[in-house]
Amino acid sequence: MCFGTFDILHLGHLNYFEQAKKYGGHLTVVIARDITKERLQKTIAFNEDERLQLIQSLAIVDQAILGDKHDYLKVIRKHSPDIICLGYDHPVDESLLGTYLPDTKIIRCTPYQTNKHKSTKIRETIFTLMD
Repeated sequence: MCFGTFDILHLGHLNYFEQAKKYGGHLTVVIARDITKERLQKTIAFNEDERLQLIQSLAIVDQAILGDKHDYLKVIRKHSPDIICLGYDHPVDESLLGTYLPDTKIIRCTPYQTNKHKSTKIRETIFTLMD
C-alpha cells in the first residue's frame, strides 16, 4: 500500500509505484482526499475523483482507493496491508506509524530524479511557462 495526492502524475510517481510493487504482488494506492489538501492549504489541479480515475487506469496499480476524510489510519486498518511504502518525501515518521501498526512492515522508498520529477518543480515550470 502506498499513499499520495498524485495531482500531476509524473515519472517519479510511477517509480514510486514500481518500488512498492516489488515488495508484494498486489499494489493498493490510497489517494489523498480534497478536504485533506484543503486543511493543509495545498492547491490541487484535479479533484479526488479525477485523481482516483487516473491512478485506477494504470496497469501497475491493482487497486486505487480514496483515503478517509478524518482518520488516516482507517483505510490502513480496513485493508490490512502487509507492507506500507512511503514516498521519500512523505511527511509521516515511519517509527511513529509503526507504533500504530506493529504487524505492518513500513518501507521508505527512494527518490527518483527529484531535480526533474517532483510535483513542486513541475508546477514551478508550468507557472514559469505561463508568465
